[in-house]
Amino acid sequence: MLLEHLNSKLRAIAAQDLTRFLREAETPTAPHQRVRGADGVARELLMFCSNDYLGLAAHPRVAEALAEGARLYGGGSGASPLVSGHSVAHARVSQTLADWFAPHIPRARSLGFCTGYMANLGVITALGDADTEIFSEALNHASLIDGTRLARAQVTRYGHGDVEQLRALLAQSRAKVKLIVTDAVFSMDGDIAPLPQLLALADEFDAWLVVDDAHGFGVLGEQGRGSLEHFGLRSERLILIGTLGKAAGLAGAFVVAHETITEYLLQAARNFIFSTASPAAVEHALLTSLELIASETGRARRRHLVALQARLEAGIGALLARHPALPWRLAPSQTPVRPLIIGGNAEVMELAARLEREGLRVPGIRPPTVAKGEARLRITLCATHTEADVERLLAALDAAATDMERAAA
Repeated sequence: MLLEHLNSKLRAIAAQDLTRFLREAETPTAPHQRVRGADGVARELLMFCSNDYLGLAAHPRVAEALAEGARLYGGGSGASPLVSGHSVAHARVSQTLADWFAPHIPRARSLGFCTGYMANLGVITALGDADTEIFSEALNHASLIDGTRLARAQVTRYGHGDVEQLRALLAQSRAKVKLIVTDAVFSMDGDIAPLPQLLALADEFDAWLVVDDAHGFGVLGEQGRGSLEHFGLRSERLILIGTLGKAAGLAGAFVVAHETITEYLLQAARNFIFSTASPAAVEHALLTSLELIASETGRARRRHLVALQARLEAGIGALLARHPALPWRLAPSQTPVRPLIIGGNAEVMELAARLEREGLRVPGIRPPTVAKGEARLRITLCATHTEADVERLLAALDAAATDMERAAA
């Protein structure tokens, strides 16, 4: 009965052009990567889908540090952080991050988690008790949404970037504790939340602002410290969550907040207490990754990213002007996440498949990840892309647009 039930669900997924499948990467994360597709054939693809924004995942110094960490600490951590899994390397990463964000969060302390998903679940469920009302941004990441579903708090949703609606909702709230929860950079749109206005509301209504900076950390700010540095924010009301598996190039996540909050999370966040700690070798390598982010290497890579973003935006703008009959549009973004909205599920997957046949991997993103009718190519840029890589993508998109207009004529 269960298999029949699940097969029925799988057929319904396929009928909506929503089937997903795994690919196998045979080479390190990089703009040019050898990948085995669903057909079992391995091809070298030009990748515009990685969140390795600074190109550190395969950086030689990071790889060497990971190997050195394995020699020093072995492979695994053996237990949860509170049992025996918290190493000197873990402590050094946490202290480095606390120091980084001390200018933004008074009495800052950092706590590490295995993944960004785990960090978001841990923070929201630990802080979201029966005395709390959570004000959740409409386009928050699935991990934040799942955290609000598991929390014991009342949850109120506000519209994307709608500061005035949030103000009205906060004014109506009678909760003892109020948490405003938002992504900093929205992963499917690439736009940045109005954090200064949200923080002003937190001050006005005695609330706390939980910021998931997964896609801003390492990318935004002169020193790569993310959205708080980008906006120059400072407040003890800030609770910052960041991932170390995107721009930092490795794995893991962290929370930085006032020391009382992080101490409470250490005592109450089940995802922290009951999960085996991340390998100390990874933490050791993260010290090198953080050093690179803050160095001239990191600054140069961020500058190159900005230049690539400008070229891609200009190129797609010109492409859309040449093909006005197409319903495509480029979502506004100040980050390396550059969504090209196509519309229908079948259309976006046909376009993604065409690009892949031509040697470019640009994933099609469909509901429920994005709204119905908003299916898109999620183009992501990395500092290790070249201008020639971007030109190749623009040429392939232009050829596809030309063929689609001819077919419709």
